[in-house]
Amino acid sequence: MKHLALAALLLASTSPAIAAEAEDALITVTGKGLQDLPGDAALSLVVIDRDRILNTGSNRLESVLADIAGQQQFRRSDSRSANATSQGITLRGLGGNASSRALLVMDGVPQADPFGGWVAFPAYATGRLDRIRVTRGGGSGYWGPGALAGTIELESVGGAAINPFTGSFAYGSRDSIDAQGSLGLKRTGGFATLSAAYGRGDGFIPIVERNRGAVDRAAPYEQASVNLRAVVAIAPDTEAQVTATGFTDSRERGTEFSRNTSQGVDGAIRLVGRGRWGWQALAYVQTRNFTSDFAAVNATRTSVTQSLSQFNTPATGWGGRLEIAPPVGTGISLRLGADIRQLTGETNELFTYVNAAPTRQREAGGRTSTTGLFVDGSIERGIVTATASARIDWWTIENGRLLETTIATGAPFTTLLFADRSGHEFTGRAGLAIKAADWLSLRGAAYRGWRLPTLNELYRPFRVGPDATAANALLSPERVTGVDLGFTLKPADGVEIGVTGFWNRMDDTIANVTQGRGPGVFPGVGFVATGGFYRQRQNLDALEVWGWEVDARLRRGPFGLTASWSHVDPSISASGAAAPLNGLRPAQTPRDQFSGTIDYSGTLFTASATLRHIASQFEDDQNSRSLNAATMVDALLLVPIIKGLSLEGRVENLFDAEVQAALSGTGVVERALPRTVWVGARVAF
Repeated sequence: MKHLALAALLLASTSPAIAAEAEDALITVTGKGLQDLPGDAALSLVVIDRDRILNTGSNRLESVLADIAGQQQFRRSDSRSANATSQGITLRGLGGNASSRALLVMDGVPQADPFGGWVAFPAYATGRLDRIRVTRGGGSGYWGPGALAGTIELESVGGAAINPFTGSFAYGSRDSIDAQGSLGLKRTGGFATLSAAYGRGDGFIPIVERNRGAVDRAAPYEQASVNLRAVVAIAPDTEAQVTATGFTDSRERGTEFSRNTSQGVDGAIRLVGRGRWGWQALAYVQTRNFTSDFAAVNATRTSVTQSLSQFNTPATGWGGRLEIAPPVGTGISLRLGADIRQLTGETNELFTYVNAAPTRQREAGGRTSTTGLFVDGSIERGIVTATASARIDWWTIENGRLLETTIATGAPFTTLLFADRSGHEFTGRAGLAIKAADWLSLRGAAYRGWRLPTLNELYRPFRVGPDATAANALLSPERVTGVDLGFTLKPADGVEIGVTGFWNRMDDTIANVTQGRGPGVFPGVGFVATGGFYRQRQNLDALEVWGWEVDARLRRGPFGLTASWSHVDPSISASGAAAPLNGLRPAQTPRDQFSGTIDYSGTLFTASATLRHIASQFEDDQNSRSLNAATMVDALLLVPIIKGLSLEGRVENLFDAEVQAALSGTGVVERALPRTVWVGARVAF
């Protein structure tokens, strides 16, 4: 608490000046935060606008983000069929496990699950989003812990884009439904929105036909979310933004005993001052719960039994952020601030099933917190923009425990109470941008970032099929150091090409390291069957990545073309028990990713087609099993009928490519989404 008090004192000292500058100012309500930082010109930054967010083949956030090559989740499946715990988000080949290494924020609020660090994608209806900013490259100076691979900023729709009613409904393959609706109210000095989204489907069979058995079946899903947001002027140049969101998500994984569910309720309030002294204050709370059943399938896939029930995983995250932007002179920007975030969670599980009944129960969890102070500044002088940021974070890991009991007797057989830990981290970023000519900009940046292990990584063992992975309460924070060099060409009106080369080194990389193979009994997980692997989460020495990114945009009247290509060359440095991984590539990390979209927007119709390619990637840490490369095509056609009414047709994976999402040790292949066709309508008035 002493660090928080120091942060509060720093900002409180400026409050009289803030109040004075607010007097006699004009009321402006936008629903946004403070202006973008001028120093962003030195970074590898891509912006996705609202038109693109609303016009993809899947109408889902993860598909929109796939426009940015190098962005990926741990698995290739999307949030209709993947286990939610596999949907951490990262950039630039900084993979190795399923926790997020890119920081995702929504209107300034960190969005990763408080317990596991994954992203609840069904909570983000595309109709609520106005803009997405993706900053590749780490640097915890401004945004704080978690921004190792970069930062993804989601912004809610502002007052200018609100209609009294907006809705869409689409019916798709396998009895699927995709529906969104929003009510909007605009008044002088404020606006409010109430929106809801619903999706369901009977699902497809995840296991490919050549590997299927009697136990394999379709994997249905059902997901819904609701959002209430109000923005109101509370003083000249000052607005209050209040947001509440709730979501529910239920999926199956294609066999009995494979259902997983997520629920969450979030609330946030942000005050933004836009006077001569800019400032913003944010407070938020997140509540989550996750459940998941796990199945054991025999070698011939003719029988399935329950192996584990993760029946209750409550987690809470809360935090706040204070930030000021004092007037310091023409061409100079300065931000001073402080933030705090605390995460608490535990998993409750039933395991070691005998005759279809659990015989043991597990509780594992703890609490982590970070408190930081930061400064970010930039100077614009002629053709040169220089930027620098720095921060210090204090962190704690507390109340860690792993408790296991025998259900029949209530007797404990594992009682591990882990010692509390604490520390601090210095991070930051510096960059330079030069506008060498009207058609050429040069940029470069160097940075450091860090991430605290999640409660899931620290304390929870888990299973995927026959494989089992033990937790590690002694994991150290991950730390990244990186350098970017790039340029942007604008050789003609409507043409823009950006090229960035980069180097990243992530020390103490957390990875799932293979320690043995079943059958056998292993510490932290118990029995592993024949064909299964035993792994433990460990800090590797480092993960080093060299690579480049190319982003191109072309707009000629109603025609447009965008393309994004990422190439990475990642290599693990490992010693000790993990020495066999030295020189290998991290699991689930393709060398190349490409996304390209061609679109047309006219008075008679809007159409687009998107091609995406993912190179082959290794399924496991030992690089012994490989998922094939995959190429997919999505398309959209939107035809206006009358004012405010349009008909739409969409298709995902047009040519029904086999996109491999997982490969077991026995050679069983799981696929991602097959061809899916949608027809529907959109209404706005």
